[in-house]
Amino acid sequence: MFDYLNSLLGHAVQQPAPQHIQGTSAVANLIADDPNTPAQPITTKALVITYNPTMDPSTGKKLTDLEGWTSPDILINGYISSLLQVSNGMARHQVVQNIVLDEFPPLTDGFSYTALTFLPVLNGTQPAHNPSGIDYNAILARFNIMQRIANNEFDEVWVMGFPYGGLYESIMAGAGAFWCNAPALANTASCNRRFIIMGFNYQRGVGEMLHSYAHRAESIMAQVFNCQDFLAWAYRPNRSPATIATGQALNLFQRFILYDQIAPGQAGVGLVHFAPNSAKDYDWGNQKLVNSTCYDWLAFPNLTGNSRGVNCTEWGNGDDGAYQQWWLNHLPKVNGVKNGIYNNWWHYIANPNNVYLDN
Repeated sequence: MFDYLNSLLGHAVQQPAPQHIQGTSAVANLIADDPNTPAQPITTKALVITYNPTMDPSTGKKLTDLEGWTSPDILINGYISSLLQVSNGMARHQVVQNIVLDEFPPLTDGFSYTALTFLPVLNGTQPAHNPSGIDYNAILARFNIMQRIANNEFDEVWVMGFPYGGLYESIMAGAGAFWCNAPALANTASCNRRFIIMGFNYQRGVGEMLHSYAHRAESIMAQVFNCQDFLAWAYRPNRSPATIATGQALNLFQRFILYDQIAPGQAGVGLVHFAPNSAKDYDWGNQKLVNSTCYDWLAFPNLTGNSRGVNCTEWGNGDDGAYQQWWLNHLPKVNGVKNGIYNNWWHYIANPNNVYLDN
């Protein structure tokens, strides 16, 4: 899928083309079924790397100061608080180190912006550097990140950047890494733990940070339920077939992400870009009433199939952050294991090492 946040960050992302839209069998996690297995909170330790270069040496003004953007620390605190709330305490985060760098990050060809070369790009008077992507492997090497992940010093990395900084919204690294709204990061299999590098744009707000996290959730749960192709199909413009087939068997995650356009009269909670009634990408302010089982999902795993008419008044009337909070809050987070999969989906979203790969 293409995402507007990646465009802001200067790095567009495209999912692999789907081969089919089935994927109804879940990937078993080799866990015995038990309705009483407790939902356990996941505590994630994060390394934060903030790029906030000096733009005016005579005054010492940083990029955030020059542009009047929100402090990265304020955004981080809001992000942590919001995830704790929408997960009902299942996703807990601790910043164990915050590295603030007075520099521009390296891009994949070794280029780094300077204050003089960056401002014309930011202001739209010069094109962005090409290639635009950040050099993740250089960052990993500089801060010995893979070894520190292996030593359990922290579990993931959050990079705070800016427009045209070349960051994916999220990317997974380490042994067994898989698609996480970006291709798995190459040359990282020597690390014995999977880890995610979240990319945030501090020109934006907490709502966009949650948007990035929600894409992470989509990717991970599609892996858990073995339906990555279905997810890619659901995002494809002019998709073929246009809708699910009558009577098509769907797994739980496929049912969760249904929206009316691909499943007329059978919408679930929708996708990150598509609310239950959306007619196009980012159409979170649509006032059209459609039937949705979104309330039924709050009673998971006791799904009845009951639906009711909903529109944008349910999720913030078009506000991105409000919609992402609404969407994330509907993710199951209750006791139990069924078909080898935890009823607490945050078990996987917050820790990708809990995803079993059926190789």
